[in-house]
Parts: sequence; C-alpha cells; structure tokens
Amino acid sequence: MKNLTTPPTPGQVVLVLQGGGALGAYHCGVYEALHDAGIEPDWVIGTSIGAINGALIAGNPPELRSQRLQEFWQKIEKPPANVNFGVWGFGNMLANLSTYTQGVPGFFETNPQAMGGLNAKLGVEHASYYSTDPLRRTLAELVDFKRLNAKAPHRAMRLTVGCVNACSGVMQYVDSRDEPLSIDHIMASGALPPAFPAVRIDGDPYWDGGLYSNTPIEAVFDDRPRHDSLIFAANVWHQSGPEPESIWEVMGRMKDIQYASRADGHIRRQKQIHRLRHTIGQLGERLSPQQRADPEVRALLAWGCSTTMHVVHLVAPRLEGEDHTKDIDFSPTGVSARREAGRADTERMIQRAPWREPTDPMKGVIEHR
Repeated sequence: MKNLTTPPTPGQVVLVLQGGGALGAYHCGVYEALHDAGIEPDWVIGTSIGAINGALIAGNPPELRSQRLQEFWQKIEKPPANVNFGVWGFGNMLANLSTYTQGVPGFFETNPQAMGGLNAKLGVEHASYYSTDPLRRTLAELVDFKRLNAKAPHRAMRLTVGCVNACSGVMQYVDSRDEPLSIDHIMASGALPPAFPAVRIDGDPYWDGGLYSNTPIEAVFDDRPRHDSLIFAANVWHQSGPEPESIWEVMGRMKDIQYASRADGHIRRQKQIHRLRHTIGQLGERLSPQQRADPEVRALLAWGCSTTMHVVHLVAPRLEGEDHTKDIDFSPTGVSARREAGRADTERMIQRAPWREPTDPMKGVIEHR
C-alpha cells in the first residue's frame, strides 16, 4: 500500500540492478523498501540477475511484485552442504560443490553435452557447462509478459535489459518501450559463458550483458528524450577493497573489479557531459529571440538540456566469510542476509532523502552515497 507520507520524487524513478548471481538477493530488499515507502519505479534496468529480478518486478502488478521475487528466490535456494574441513576457503568451496556438480533447482542444471569435452562442436546454443531450461520454465511461471509488454498508458513499468552479441561483441539494450520483450531477452541477459549457453534472438546469439557492462546505468544517461530522474543503483560488487594477500583473496578481488569497475567511469563521463549541456542552455538564454530563431543556432542549442539526475548508490555489504564463490551462494542464510541488507540500506537512504536538498543548478548528475 502506498505510503501517503512519502514526499514526491524529483522526476522519474529508475531502479538499476547490477548482475551478480546469488548476490542479486540484495535487489529484493531494495525493491521491497521502495515499495513499502510508496516509491514504485517508473523504469527498471537490469543485467543478468538484475534483468531477471527486473522482469519479476515489471512483469507483475504492484501488489504481487514482492511475492513473485520471494517465490523466485525460494525456488533457487540451496541448503548448504554439511561439510567443514577446518581450512578457510575450502569449506566454502566444498559447500558449493553441489552447485557446481548439480546446478540450482529452478535456475540451471548440468548439460550432458558438455561431457564431450572442451573442443566438442556443440554450437553456441549448447556450448556450456549448464543448461538454463529450468530458468525458462520458472520465468514462464512467474512473469506476466503480456503485462510487461502492454503499451502506454496501460504499461505499468518500463523494463530495459542488457545483453551482448556473441559475434560482434556489441552491447545491446532491449527496451519494452520500443519493442516487446520475451523470455529469450531475459535469458540472454543472464547467459554468462561458459557456464550458460548463448540465446539466439532474430538469428544472432547473445550472452550476458555483464561481459561488457555489468552496471547498466548508461542506459538512463543515454535515453532520449532525457528526463529529470531519481536513480537507485543497486550494486552487489565492490570496486574498492583491501589489498589481497593470498591467491584465494586475489580471485575474489579480481571478480569484484571485473564486475564493478564501469559504473564510476560512466558517471564521471556523464557529469562532464551534463555540465556541458547545462552550459549550452545557459548560453542560449543570453541570446536574443532573433538569434535563437536562427535554424543553425536552434540546432546547436538542441545539444543543451536542463535535466537533473540524482544517482543513489546502494552497495551490498560484504558478508563474513564470503569469497570469490559468493555469487553462487544460494544458501537460505546467504539469500536472507543479502535481502535484509538491501532493505535496511534502502530504508536508511529513503529516510535521509538527500535528493531533496538544494543543488547546484549547473550539476546535471548528483551522487548520493
């Protein structure tokens, strides 16, 4: 139920969900806190597990969204293996052994064709260690694609998912505003090789968008037309971290950098671009009406804008004992801890509401951490 005390937001509300496998349980808590505060996203953008969570949100009515998220994560939870060899690192590895050897119910299962060896010519749609057929069935059960693809004004929420062409290497964002989304689009966004197979769409094979950009926030900045926006960026990887001291720690640090490193770069670039756009607008105001009416001047002024985008950073905390296998930690304990962390972080940010504070009119992108 909408909280009538929630203050209005500065523009459209956008929820950006980073990829990260089991770490995506954090997204559930983020959405639940927004929903409970009466803040429903106008637009969800996701990659990999972020695309899956995004489809569960956009593909259901508001009163069922949290329930569908919970149903999905309950389906893919795996009780931890009851093993402990007393050596830090190996305990977690052995606890995840059944995931490596059997897969995750409702998500993925072993691919018998992979037994033919690494050089077996299986075709890009089968060249993987696992099959994601269980995920296809789960999405068909929990996502209402008719609702997701309804045309405005009947569409309740816009959804964009990122995937990368396996042949050209080009990143592609598929947007429900512009074309219908199918299960294949969601599957493609989560098709991380070599674990999962490519998904063919319109003749081309696609892989997980996280290979190219795991934090798809640039889709908001590059949108046309631009709008004032309040962007909740739910990140599950850590760009900065302590210096690793072992090979095991190096593996974890490498993964964090690999999947978290693009977001800050995108935002730095967009801060510069938006300042330039605001500068163009300011210059245009200094021109006479006759000068602004000139077709060439109008074309130049069209590069300017006055939109403001507030980026709210929400970063999943590190859990005690986690390592580089944290993204396959589908244990009930891990899923619950990350979900509760997402809820708590978002509730604190909503209570602060830093986007309500006065801002420099020349700043087009404002970050809140």
